[in-house]
Amino acid sequence: MATGKGSQNIPIFVGMTANNQDKIIIRALGLQEIDRIQEIDRSEEITESYRLLNGSLQLMATPESVSGFEQEELEGIIKRQKELLHRGGSVLGAFDGATLAGVASVERKIIAPAWCKMDILYVSRAYRKQQLGVRLLLACKELAGSYGAGGLYISATPTRGTVDFYLRQGGRILDTPDPELLRMEPDDIHIVLAL
Repeated sequence: MATGKGSQNIPIFVGMTANNQDKIIIRALGLQEIDRIQEIDRSEEITESYRLLNGSLQLMATPESVSGFEQEELEGIIKRQKELLHRGGSVLGAFDGATLAGVASVERKIIAPAWCKMDILYVSRAYRKQQLGVRLLLACKELAGSYGAGGLYISATPTRGTVDFYLRQGGRILDTPDPELLRMEPDDIHIVLAL
């Protein structure tokens, strides 16, 4: 890990892609780069999703083809990331040369008891299953620690792939989610990941 230039002294994380030919560099995105999130290939085939019933995860068949971000969703994500930066949080981009392969962000604000909210984590389809999501998550954990948090709060899209990913990384489902975040994302699975 090296340290990037800038007022926040953001770390830069370097890793190899699966073919070990090109380096992936994870670095802070500036405000003028946030619109590049639209470059992420969000497409996926969803077969199952979770629901939380009486404290237990219930798996349901939810077949869906996602071709990409819906325009309104994308505009909301970009707006939130710009606001997050203005509040002192960080948005990280994973670059394969000039290609934005993944993006993640962390709020600087500490929520009870001692967590920072990870707002987004997306990896383009061509870069999935190459540990890039894990590297972005580790970078977010490091940022949250630098903000004084003891864990990452994740309001996870309830798809099986997403929830299983966070649980494999050591996340645990919250018995009592943050009320405001639960109100905003009632169908999400609310997870905390200790640093």
